[in-house]
Parts: sequence; structure tokens; C-alpha cells
Amino acid sequence: MMPFDCYKKFLAIKNHFTKEKYDYHKYCGSSRASLSSFYKRKDRYFFEKLSRQKNDKEIEEFFVANFASCNDPQTLYIVELMREGDKVHRQWQKKIQSLSYSFKNEIEEVFSDKDFDSMFSQDSSYHPPVLKAHLQGKLSLETMLILNKILGYKSRFDKKIDDPVWKLVSLKISKYDKFLNIDVFRYRKILKDVLVEDQ
Repeated sequence: MMPFDCYKKFLAIKNHFTKEKYDYHKYCGSSRASLSSFYKRKDRYFFEKLSRQKNDKEIEEFFVANFASCNDPQTLYIVELMREGDKVHRQWQKKIQSLSYSFKNEIEEVFSDKDFDSMFSQDSSYHPPVLKAHLQGKLSLETMLILNKILGYKSRFDKKIDDPVWKLVSLKISKYDKFLNIDVFRYRKILKDVLVEDQ
């Protein structure tokens, strides 16, 4: 991948994670960046370095891992990525490789000894327990996404929670979903098995 293509990939994935109407897959990763604007950037060296270090697939994964792991993707820039990005990418790869194991452990830890339905109960005045668990780092974004694939809770939260914190999490779930191939039947069985064990 050429440095300019790496830059366009960065912009496209950042747009995907931060703009509600932009879809990386629908627009085939295209962005309006121009070669002249790229050469005016003071940080273009980082894109040149990244394009030499990684192949096309690795660069895409690198950006996805970092934007999905970032608290606020809007504030993530290439300079920060070059400092901590590889570490975040490696942690993300390990998590994805053992996703079913992580999902099972997180569900066991957070939902044990609790009424399952009450974890998703909410009104406009407070965060539901499942969201609190995510914000406390007990439920990963991946687990929140998988639970939504199984239960479809996000659309209900979107209607009832008028809160910038939830809006950011909701957007990340929607955008990240496009990059993860989740076997819903497999994870539904894991969830069911954990809940049955807990009774």
C-alpha cells in the first residue's frame, strides 16, 4: 500500500466510526482526500512509515482495532496511533481470537446472581446496568455488540436514552458491527448455557 492510500484508509475508517451516515463498506473505503493535501500534511511521515511496516489487510485491521478501542474515535489522530497503536492492535487480535471465551467470562462475571432482564431496564434518568458495566470496563464493546445481535436491545435504548454517553456507545456498536463476523447462534447458545448454569 502506498502512503497516500494508507492516509485515505485512515480517513475512511475514521469517518466510518465518527460519522453516522458514512459507511466504509458501502463506499468501498473511499474518501475525498487529494494527493496535494496529503503532501501538505506535517504528519505524512507516519503514513509513509505505516505503509512500509504493514500489508493492506494489517493496515485496515490496525485502524479498526484502534478506532474500536478508543473511548472517543473523533479525537484519535495518527500521532497517537504511532505511539500506542501496535500495542492496541495486538491486544485486539488476542481478544478477537478468543472472543467466545471472553464473551463467556464477561457474561459469567457481570450477570451472575442478577436478574437478567433487570440488567437492561432503563428510563431516561439513568444508565441501565448493562451500560454501566460496559463503562466500568466489565463488558467489552464486543460483548455489548454480541448481546445486541442476540437481544436487539440497542434500538430500545436509542429511543429512550437521550444521553451523549449512550449515543457514542450506540454509534460504536453500529459501526463496529460491520467489521465483525458474529455467529449469532453460537453466542446465543453460550449466553443460554451461562444463564442456565446460574439458576
